[in-house]
Amino acid sequence: MQKIAELLRKAAGTECVTEQESMKQHTTFRIGGPADVFVVPDSVEKTAAVIRICREQGVPFYILGNGSNLLVSDEGYRGVVVQIYKNLSEIKTDGNTVTAQAGAMLSVIAKRALASSLTGFEFASGIPGTLGGACVMNAGAYGGEMKDVLEEVTVLDENGQIRRIPAKELELGYRSSALAKNGWIALEARLRLEPGDQALIRAQMEELKEKRTTKQPLDMPSAGSTFKRPEGYFAGKLIMDAGLQGFAVGGAQVSEKHCGFVVNTGDATAQDVRSLIAEVVRRVKENSGVTLEPEVKMLGEFQPV
Repeated sequence: MQKIAELLRKAAGTECVTEQESMKQHTTFRIGGPADVFVVPDSVEKTAAVIRICREQGVPFYILGNGSNLLVSDEGYRGVVVQIYKNLSEIKTDGNTVTAQAGAMLSVIAKRALASSLTGFEFASGIPGTLGGACVMNAGAYGGEMKDVLEEVTVLDENGQIRRIPAKELELGYRSSALAKNGWIALEARLRLEPGDQALIRAQMEELKEKRTTKQPLDMPSAGSTFKRPEGYFAGKLIMDAGLQGFAVGGAQVSEKHCGFVVNTGDATAQDVRSLIAEVVRRVKENSGVTLEPEVKMLGEFQPV
């Protein structure tokens, strides 16, 4: 991988490339071994160049935001992690439109919308992720989702071309999109919001913040909701009904506050989390007949469970 690292340094700049970077520092789970090469491009052009090199050299790569929906294996990742985050987080407002780069945090975009008295993005104000990841998975919460406000996404397509894709062509569904299906990389997105009363917008954001604080284990490392919502059910209730509240494997635990979250109690390994998820799936299936599907992405090699 040294040759790849050198090529990437020439494309993105020496200061933007590190080797054997611990992924614990880049995931909200605070878990994960080293990535062979870790790149933090500071422009769209450098991002495109980095991806092109990885594809031309046949090297596996993974696009990372702030790591809020990711479990990296204890052995790490044999490839290139490209983080689109703080270096690509510009936000602009123009009338009812907000345009932001993929690395912008949803919470920061929501605050900018509030400052401009724009409503429609309150639902995302507490989601701990970036705009790029939110577009790829059509993130949502409390009755709102990205497809409600997305107007257009600028992507790097599978051929290395930068394209603007209208929202109507993104096939946005529950935790799915054409971006994920086609391997497109979100670079920027345009949101269409509505004029609103700033006091009411702020009040709604505070109400949602209170709901999250009281119901979710925000004081412990996690990757957010661990499982997708099964149609007609709530994952957290199914897990609770299976008697798994507080159930643990090593340092990984089903949250006692909200069973839909797996948390790191302090010294969890990625394998602990993976094994716990598998056991939860097994027991919920046994108890209710419903098969839970993990929402958390898993990167790297794991032991069979």
